[in-house]
Amino acid sequence: MSQYTHHIAILGAGTIGLSTTAMHLRRPDTTVTIFDPRPDAEAQIHAQLPSFLDDPTIITAPSMMNTETNLNNPDVPVPSPHQSRPHPHLRLRLATSIQDAVQNATIVQEQTPELLSSKQSLWQEVSRFASPTAHLWSSSSGIPASAQAQTCCPSDRGDVRTRLLVVHPFNPPHVMPLVEIVPGPLTSAERVRFAEEYFREIPAPVGVDSVLPSSSSSPSPSPSPSFYRPVTLQKEIPGFVGNRLAFALLREACHLVGEGVVTAQDLDTIVTSSLGPRWAGSGVFESYHAGGGPGGIGAFLDKLAPTIRDVWAQLGTPVTPAEEERGQTRQNGGDSVDKGDGKWRQMVVTQTEQAYGLEVSEDTRARKEKMLKGVLELQQRNLQEE
Repeated sequence: MSQYTHHIAILGAGTIGLSTTAMHLRRPDTTVTIFDPRPDAEAQIHAQLPSFLDDPTIITAPSMMNTETNLNNPDVPVPSPHQSRPHPHLRLRLATSIQDAVQNATIVQEQTPELLSSKQSLWQEVSRFASPTAHLWSSSSGIPASAQAQTCCPSDRGDVRTRLLVVHPFNPPHVMPLVEIVPGPLTSAERVRFAEEYFREIPAPVGVDSVLPSSSSSPSPSPSPSFYRPVTLQKEIPGFVGNRLAFALLREACHLVGEGVVTAQDLDTIVTSSLGPRWAGSGVFESYHAGGGPGGIGAFLDKLAPTIRDVWAQLGTPVTPAEEERGQTRQNGGDSVDKGDGKWRQMVVTQTEQAYGLEVSEDTRARKEKMLKGVLELQQRNLQEE
């Protein structure tokens, strides 16, 4: 009898896939099997995954990738009943094929490139080998589940359309609390409920544990709020919600830089010195509701109506119709064109690289992640006090 409740198959070992792997391994009741067809997949795992893990020894055992060992067996028992967490070396392995990865999985999560045709082909293959009861999750950042499952037909191994849903984590998943859950029209309600509960029960990463009240007058403080915050959308929409909001800000930022209103670095300063800190504590509607005074957001919209109308009417569209058409040609495999054909694009790229360098260093990534964890810990403290 397995000591583990959830056997996760991760399809795709890119940066997001490995960050998601670390997130799953934070639960003590999971095993994870990774499949990636790239010849350097094992090297990628050893190079990147340790920095995402609370316990990097999970992949330091020499036999970790040896498919001849008991790592192939998802039902291998925990070595000691006195351990608070299962022995890490038994919880992670690299599969040799999609069939090998998914045949014993209770959850299959794909992390493949954002190409509809590729995702459709993947789910067709997964449906041949996965258990009819397995939960099927896509980490897509914008392709709805109904489109991904469109080419899958019901069979004796179940109906992909009723089991597939998007669980879109924000980057990096092992740190960011949001998971957008986006069911398709045919996804069963039970599958949605399962996903919601699964993510709520994942512990916080090390360094972001909830800050409980220090007063000794309360012998049993109230339970900490869950760290991960799954939000289920009420209908499918391309890009979902988080990315649509982010891309809306990106669009206007590119327009402002392209028009010479502000530099890329100064625009970042404006965001980190105003909107960023405010939105870390209150969302869009809550912020403007407070800004409206006694009348709330209704009063705010009334008082700022002329300015809001003027700004909305002048919001930029940096990608022209001609550029959009050329971009579609590139995506569909047509003739390539110069990526710098838009003035705004060249200005954004040049100014950003001048401000921050050609690549983000590992030291910078670590420093930013530490800062992000500090912000999230303050959020957890606020949630605990509410």
